[in-house]
Formats: sequence, C-alpha cells, structure tokens
Amino acid sequence: MLDWLLHGTIPVAGGLLFVREVVGNLFGLGSALLGMKRLVWAWPIGVVGNVLLFTVFVSGEISGATTEPLWGQAGRQVFFAAVSVYGWWRWSQASRSGGAADGGAITPRWATWTERLQLVGLAVVGYAAAYAILTQIGSWGPQTEAWILAGSMLATYGMARGWVEFWIVWLLVDVVGVTSLVRAGYYPTAGMYVFYAFFVVIGFFVWWRAERESHTPQRVRELAA
Repeated sequence: MLDWLLHGTIPVAGGLLFVREVVGNLFGLGSALLGMKRLVWAWPIGVVGNVLLFTVFVSGEISGATTEPLWGQAGRQVFFAAVSVYGWWRWSQASRSGGAADGGAITPRWATWTERLQLVGLAVVGYAAAYAILTQIGSWGPQTEAWILAGSMLATYGMARGWVEFWIVWLLVDVVGVTSLVRAGYYPTAGMYVFYAFFVVIGFFVWWRAERESHTPQRVRELAA
C-alpha cells in the first residue's frame, strides 16, 4: 500500500497522475471543505496533504512529467504546515472558549482596513523575498511561483485569523497556479486546481453568509429596542 501511494500512477487524458498527487489534493480538498464549515480538523487534515504534495512538487514528478522542481509550489506546502500549527492552536482555543454560535470554531469577519493595508504590505514584501529566493535556487517560472508562495502565505494566515478575504486571496493564487501549471504542461494537475477553485468560490459565499448571520441577533435586539 505504501509503495502504491509513493510510486503508483493513474492514467488520465493528456498524461498521468501520481497517486500521491491525487491523494494529496484530496486531503487539501477535505481541508477546504472542513475549513468552509470552520471545523478544527481542517488543519491536521491539510497537513497530511501538504506533506504528500511537497514530495510531488519538489521532485518535479507532476502529472507524469519529470522536469525542474516547482519550488514555489513546494515551498508553500512547508509554509502551510507551519501556519497550520498556528491555525490549529488558534481555532482550538476559540472552540474551547465556546466557538461560534452556529457550531464553527470561529466566527468569520471581514478584516479591518488597517489589517488589509498590512496584508498588502506583506504581499509586496513576501513577493519580493520569494522572487529573490526562487531566482537564486533556479525555480521554474519564479515570477508566477513567487506570487503562488507569497499569496498562499497570506491566504493561510487569513484563514487562521478568520478573515473572509482569505478566500479571495486563495482564488487569486489558484488563477496564477493554474496558469503556471498549464504553461509547464501539467494539464491534469491544472484541471484539479480548477476543480478546487470551484470550492473556493463556494467557501467565500459560505463564510460571507456566516459573517452576516453572526450580526443577526444584534440587529434583532436593535430593532426590538
């Protein structure tokens, strides 16, 4: 079973997929679905997917093609795992303190303008640092890979903080990620990312609705008064 997970392949139109590539993305999708419901298990489930996908991207064995490693894609898996520990701790603390009224670990909210300006600043600095590092180590397509890495950092941190905007950042990361994978010829993997983006859009509206509903009791009390 372990050999099948590490070395098995699945033939698809336009090439083939490694089993660990598919399983890793399935864990990532599971993490997104649990994150959509704001359940603490989203974080450890995501870490398992991060480990599997790191081995795929760092080896360059994506969609059956062996080329240069996508260090931006691989690097973000490392960051995911690190930030997931923070998110796991933060959501666990919130859950033990009572959590959200609808059963989620946290109550979603929009970031303040100050927090948004901080995100923009972090995006600029993160992109510049990622581009410099990826250029030095010779990653394929450092321009797009740098945004994938920096954007992923911001999105994961935003999820840990419970900001609705993190879904928008994720969508921007996926758009660039799909473009990068198509240019590299990894069409099956790009297809999986498009499928994943569909759930990102749904997740945005789910969190947006939860954020609006979290203010309903307060509005009812204001109208009653």
